[in-house]
Amino acid sequence: MNHNHPVFTDNDPQSELVTLNLGPTHPATHGVFQNVLQLDGERIVSGVSTIGYIHRAFEKIAEHRPFYQITPLTDRLNYCSSPINNMGWHMTVEKLLNIKMPKRVDYLRVIVMELSRIADHIICNTIIGQDTGATTTFLYLFQFREHIYEIFEEVCGARLTTNIGRIGGFERDFNDIAFAKINKFLKEFPAALKEFENLLTRNRIFIDRTAGVAEVSKEIALEYSWTGPLLRATGVDYDVRVSDPYSSYQDFDFEVPVGTSGDIYDRYLVRNEEMWQSVRIIEQAMEKLKSEEKGIFHADVPDFYLPPKQEVYNNMEALIYHFKIVMGEIDAPKAEVYHAVEGGNGELGFYLINDGGRTPYRLHFRRPSFINYQMFAPMSEGMLLSDAIINMSSMNIIAGELDA
Repeated sequence: MNHNHPVFTDNDPQSELVTLNLGPTHPATHGVFQNVLQLDGERIVSGVSTIGYIHRAFEKIAEHRPFYQITPLTDRLNYCSSPINNMGWHMTVEKLLNIKMPKRVDYLRVIVMELSRIADHIICNTIIGQDTGATTTFLYLFQFREHIYEIFEEVCGARLTTNIGRIGGFERDFNDIAFAKINKFLKEFPAALKEFENLLTRNRIFIDRTAGVAEVSKEIALEYSWTGPLLRATGVDYDVRVSDPYSSYQDFDFEVPVGTSGDIYDRYLVRNEEMWQSVRIIEQAMEKLKSEEKGIFHADVPDFYLPPKQEVYNNMEALIYHFKIVMGEIDAPKAEVYHAVEGGNGELGFYLINDGGRTPYRLHFRRPSFINYQMFAPMSEGMLLSDAIINMSSMNIIAGELDA
């Protein structure tokens, strides 16, 4: 793998090479990142990846906001699985405050996070199919992402950027309609996922376009700090849910699928199997909820958990607490914490330094897509342009995680 990216000029004897801007105005790059490629015909000789088309400075904005007002910022990192970002941030603050969560809250969070993982993987794998010409699979399975959003809407009133939950739990309990929609999803999705696999997994055209393309060894993947499905596709068995369990993931029985060659086909297979495992986890969580006391949806931490809105409207003490919590007027410990969750694309981490003030002294988001993307240009060298597009889709780079 060549890590040098030469730039050719008109005076260069090799100037027959073509310089191509792959993005930002290209459907595969979503208008938010760019690759400056040197092409010899249709083959990529070298490339340089550039980012910076969103310019949001989330980390710096977060350092001027109280803890509660940071949650909407996390929505806009990986907006394909926003609730995982929300939960990860809330757990980071709970670690800072040393809040112990009730088991029922942990299980509810697991359900929401695993639904988010499925939604994220649906996007990635259907787009890989789309980029190989399989539009039917894309249109067919994508409807179940909509069903997941309907569940989120029932739980919190939002769909894409959810702002779901609170520090200390959820803002309200799941209602009967939400549980009914979850059960409906668990009943219908497996059959659809099986049909999706039947259409693609042994499809000769799909295999020819993905197997052996963009292979990555486990050594190179670790050198580039890859995590998530991309790393597991190379054969490395690393999953934050298992290596450092949170939200009671240790209570669940599930497998961590790994690949062998790290090619596009292995990434597709790993994500597919992870969807099956997510269904399995959600089914276990629904079963575990039956033995938990109903009505518990937050920890008993009045200094940091917002009081019910109805009490705020009618009770002066509740109004005062609401104001003090939202404005960050209740002291938090001076401490340094790091908490990571298994996001849709890998280890999503929050590094928080608190000096006791109203806002974080320093907050850094470990965004998996940002780290994974660094390898796109060097791994594209020698690859056909058409294969590089599929490779980009299989990496599932969510641009919201690039410019934080």
